[in-house]
Amino acid sequence: MFNTVLIANRGEIALRVARTCRELGVRTVVVHSTADRESAAVRFADEAVQIGPPAASRSYLNVPAIIEAAVRTGAEAIHPGYGFLAEDPDFAEICEKHGITFVGPPPEVMANLGDKAVARALMAKAGLPVLPGSHGTLSSCAEAREVAKEIGYPVIIKAAAGGGGRGMAVVWEPQDFRRLYNQTCAHARAVFGDDRVYVERFVEAARHVEVQVLCDRHGAAVHLGERDCSVQRRHQKLLEETPAPGLPPELTAQICDAAVRGALAVGFVGAGTFEFLVDEHNNFYFIEVNCRIQVEHPVTEMVTGIDLVREQLRIAANAPLGYGQEQVVTRGAAVECRVNAEDPERDFAPTPGVLSRFWPPGGPFTRVDTQAYPGWRIPPQYDSLLAKVVVWAPDRDQALDRMDRALGEFEIAGVHTTLGFLRDVLAQPLFRDAKHTTSLAEQMLSERFPDTR
Repeated sequence: MFNTVLIANRGEIALRVARTCRELGVRTVVVHSTADRESAAVRFADEAVQIGPPAASRSYLNVPAIIEAAVRTGAEAIHPGYGFLAEDPDFAEICEKHGITFVGPPPEVMANLGDKAVARALMAKAGLPVLPGSHGTLSSCAEAREVAKEIGYPVIIKAAAGGGGRGMAVVWEPQDFRRLYNQTCAHARAVFGDDRVYVERFVEAARHVEVQVLCDRHGAAVHLGERDCSVQRRHQKLLEETPAPGLPPELTAQICDAAVRGALAVGFVGAGTFEFLVDEHNNFYFIEVNCRIQVEHPVTEMVTGIDLVREQLRIAANAPLGYGQEQVVTRGAAVECRVNAEDPERDFAPTPGVLSRFWPPGGPFTRVDTQAYPGWRIPPQYDSLLAKVVVWAPDRDQALDRMDRALGEFEIAGVHTTLGFLRDVLAQPLFRDAKHTTSLAEQMLSERFPDTR
């Protein structure tokens, strides 16, 4: 195991990684911007290094500053968390050149899977089902329109370098195609520095199901079950749970097996997530791979008892998994709600500010991952995630009741939050009956604000 790990991230995930490192007896270095000098992760770490001003481009994306901090503090490994540099193959390669272990897949694997069009082709070759669509990226709007015409509307245009729910547009009618194609390309160029796109059929009434996998450097791979992430707004997840409710066990078993098969086919190493869509006829289709720890990883930890960050570090240190698929046992049900500093009454606009009160819930089988505390100023430069509330129970109904209790117990003042909206989701009959799809949140908002949707 490593002696010192540098955590190249911020917020709750930086604190989450630091806690596991401390349990392992590993010294931690947290890099931070000037906006985060009083953060919980900085306070918790063994050492903190300020690397730049609030703007992420000059701090958390400042590769030279991060590498310099790692070399100066004697860090043998860098854990990137999620977001920022977590899926940047160039950063991983730079780490290797400096003799620093990047906690994640090899650079070439990340490069292949980070290109969504390439990943789609690789998974199709490995035998995973993919949605009808283009074979690779498209060179022009005319070519893309021909693909859309061939597969039939609605279609979705996706940025090859996209991720995090960004860089995609659904096209319902042919007359809208050119406008949305140009819009997606421009967005992809601005956000990802890469305007390549591809097209595939859009599944409207779909469930979003993902599979957590772990792969060591010795050819062993397991899955840790599936998660349902269907409650989302504009492709941003709001609530996740495991196991995926309302799906036949034989279907989820097939999806999990497909994820492991895909991981082995591309030489995946570390913790990753294979994402799928499930249509109304229970057909499933591969959509993408996330080469990092997921925001929603705690629900998997709750049902398996496996610390995913610990496994990431062990794998990065070249340790074998030490267990096979038959040793992975899931128990009960777990649910996670993302509490964001956003105002649902104003189209979920971020609400940075000072927390005058912050009282997280407690009680049995209730976990809160957060970087917040009373008096903390939420900076406007970063993601609005404030806390993740995670609960476990023997079955889904009890887990949902426990989550509702926990959200009702959560006291936050000083900023607007999504607590009320999340409780509304829990009360939705479609959700309680596990008959919801990815359109649930938008349907709720359309009913709530009929004149603005």
